Amino acid sequence: MDHHTPLSREDVAAELEGTGFRHDGERLTAEFHTADFASAVRLLDAVAIEADAANHHPDVRLGWGRVEFDLSSHDVGAVTTRDVALAKRIRALADGLGAALA
Repeated sequence: MDHHTPLSREDVAAELEGTGFRHDGERLTAEFHTADFASAVRLLDAVAIEADAANHHPDVRLGWGRVEFDLSSHDVGAVTTRDVALAKRIRALADGLGAALA
């Protein structure tokens, strides 16, 4: 599949297993908890670098000890392979920085 093909829950279920992301309608969502605000910002900074490199940017909510990510391919109006790839990368970054799934 190319990165413009919308993916269903069934299409992404196996690939999202273990990432903490769930397919919620037209987006993938996950929340990660960290020890404090500074560590939440460090996670967001790491994700920002990856998102810029991929030219694919999540919607984010940042708070004390937590970061929530919403991934959607806005040009398609659905979840695509770009979102799945970024979800996997976010989980790897979160693991490396000691963030836990909510």
